[in-house]
Amino acid sequence: MTRWEYATAPLISHALQQILNQWGEDGWELVTVAENVAYFKRPLA
Repeated sequence: MTRWEYATAPLISHALQQILNQWGEDGWELVTVAENVAYFKRPLA
């Protein structure tokens, strides 16, 4: 069974693409966005 870790990050509209790309490069998958906060997950090592 896969175990996950989670993180949140505030989204700044003028840097949105850069923020999402950086998290993706670090192995995080975007789960959802709510009220300018991004929720990410990735498998535990």
